[in-house]
Amino acid sequence: MHESQPGQRAWWSCLGPALIMACMVFGPGSMLVSANVGASHKCELLWLLVLTGILMATFVCMAARISVVAQATPCTLLARHLSRPIATMIGLMLFSICATFQFANNLAFAAAVRALIPRLDARWIVLGLNLLVILFLFRAQHIYRILERSMKVMVVLILICFAANLIAAQPSVMRIIQGLIPHRPAGMSLALPRRVDGLVQDPMLLVASLLGTTFSVGAALYQGNLVREKGWGLKAYQRGIGDSITGVAVLTSISAIIMITCATVIPDQPAMNVGMLAQSLQPLLGRLSFVMFCLGLLAISLNPFLINAMMGGSLLADGLGLPHRLKDQWPRRFTVLVMLIGMGIAMLILNTEQKPIKFIIIGQALTVIGNPFMAVTLLWLANHKAVMGTHRNGRWANILGGVGLVILLLVAVRILWYVAVSMT
Repeated sequence: MHESQPGQRAWWSCLGPALIMACMVFGPGSMLVSANVGASHKCELLWLLVLTGILMATFVCMAARISVVAQATPCTLLARHLSRPIATMIGLMLFSICATFQFANNLAFAAAVRALIPRLDARWIVLGLNLLVILFLFRAQHIYRILERSMKVMVVLILICFAANLIAAQPSVMRIIQGLIPHRPAGMSLALPRRVDGLVQDPMLLVASLLGTTFSVGAALYQGNLVREKGWGLKAYQRGIGDSITGVAVLTSISAIIMITCATVIPDQPAMNVGMLAQSLQPLLGRLSFVMFCLGLLAISLNPFLINAMMGGSLLADGLGLPHRLKDQWPRRFTVLVMLIGMGIAMLILNTEQKPIKFIIIGQALTVIGNPFMAVTLLWLANHKAVMGTHRNGRWANILGGVGLVILLLVAVRILWYVAVSMT
């Protein structure tokens, strides 16, 4: 493939893979988690958001560097240097995570449309959107190029919408500064999950969900595939790092803006769904801000709708050793499977009285269980001499990667404990 020369073009035109990654990670579940963290703990967990942003940037840069240097995707390298079954396991794991995320994208889009047009039937909204996306998937010729250009527009729209709401909320600058200092929020318990009156309660579930939305190593690993789609080589190495950092900065900034806005406008009023969140913001922010919020929510819902499904489809195909480029047929078929699973779960929820926030938050938290495997994969590849040669990880990359791995292991153990208590 012809190697791109990003250094010869404008900075903005060279952004792409990491912006797609950011749009894929920050979906409606991420927004709902950030909003509830802000409503429950004010600005006191901003420092954790910054920390996870730094750790996420470390792994995103790592994945991009691996694919640029080795000229192959992480799953391809795993199959080449370890075994195909291990690569398949990684592909299946990420496929499952993407399917978990997908139903939240369906629910959020339906909620955003209904907030603006209450008379519409949510089930028809979900069905219609999926059919349109599937039709686009099999008719489009240059999917990556279309995604990259549309994501740049969407990122600008999201930032404008939520930044406008933040200005309208007029948050306390002093509280924001205090929130950047590491500390445990008042009233936050570190107790393990336990049953209370027949229900499982975990005081740290929101924190685990926040980690799952801002520190998604699976999405970082997919950065390697996106870099191959872009066709970058060693000459693009430094620009690739800048793209990775920019994407994570966008992801962290949007989370912080929503967290601060909800900490200011709806303190101690966690929202049970995105529609309730939109309605709760309207009285204090006004009709214009309400419309801006819904437009931003629509953009956030649409951003990962296809990208998240294509990530699962592409990585499963890659893990199985099948053609894995976005233009190939196997990734598109597996993408449709992710979409059908997400739509099926969303339709089931819409036909019952279940409150979707429970599914969204638990789904976000469960993704943390797969993250340690992805982190070990990237650290191993980034330090493998046969893969990286002289471009292996430096000291700071390994230190930050090690810190991230320890955090992911601790959270994964806690989530497994939560699941075990729920099943007893």
